[in-house]
Amino acid sequence: MDNVSFDWFALIILPLLIFFARIADVSLGTLRIIFVSKGYKIIAPLIGFIEILIWIVAISKIIQNIDNWVCYIAYAGGFAVGNYVGMRIEEKLAIGYELVRVITQKDANNLVANLQKKGFGITTIKAQGTAGEVAVIYLIINRKKIEDVVEIIKKYNPNALYTVEDLRFVSKEIFYSTKLKAKRKLFFKKK
Repeated sequence: MDNVSFDWFALIILPLLIFFARIADVSLGTLRIIFVSKGYKIIAPLIGFIEILIWIVAISKIIQNIDNWVCYIAYAGGFAVGNYVGMRIEEKLAIGYELVRVITQKDANNLVANLQKKGFGITTIKAQGTAGEVAVIYLIINRKKIEDVVEIIKKYNPNALYTVEDLRFVSKEIFYSTKLKAKRKLFFKKK
């Protein structure tokens, strides 16, 4: 009936393969950059190897089908989606530690007590702000705990200013309240 045959492979299957290959290699690239910034010297190069291997296969298929514009769209779309997927994966992994700095004008005792009650190790100092005396609270926490800390800050001191900074390296893990430290010492006590 129709003299023009539809090439399923060239117009549907190949672009889909290129699209998903780009999602994979760009997602891996995002993770690789994060692992490099965190100082993971073994896993970053391994991820880079797989990332480039996938990229070479995808780009070679583009070059072999240079007149197929659908492959170009698939390549660009895979790049865009790969960035998003890579960021979501990294968000779920929540690798590393964060420094949370809280600056509060009102008395921070209630906030401090509740952070300690939840097991967070904190450091507090009194400081001078533009409107008078302030309390500054520092916490070094695992990235997976950021939402918990922000929730406590908003609940017990909603007007506090807080910042979250990425840390590359932490020399010691002092993330336990006094009560949790005592339990930990009891558990590891020599008999």
